[in-house]
Amino acid sequence: MWSSRFVNSVKGFGHEAIVTTTVPEDTADAAIVNLSDPNVAKTVEELTAKGIYTIAHAGHKEKELLELGRQIQVDRVATNSEITNKIHVMLDEANAQRS
Repeated sequence: MWSSRFVNSVKGFGHEAIVTTTVPEDTADAAIVNLSDPNVAKTVEELTAKGIYTIAHAGHKEKELLELGRQIQVDRVATNSEITNKIHVMLDEANAQRS
């Protein structure tokens, strides 16, 4: 459900979006990762090594997961609500960082 919402939101703001369970071979402007994924730290490390802006999300009550996002140094930590309602702002931040 989340992935289809992300894809629709991202496309609605004029960006291309793909859903994948692996780090892309090619570069990407941004990646959205779920902090509840047991491999999130490794995934973020790989994305960061490729220079991909990383947005990580978890529920607003999942304080430990949100803190994990800060610890593994993602570019942007967001609650599920924030990412749903402000994805365009986060994508603008990713684009600004790449410029």
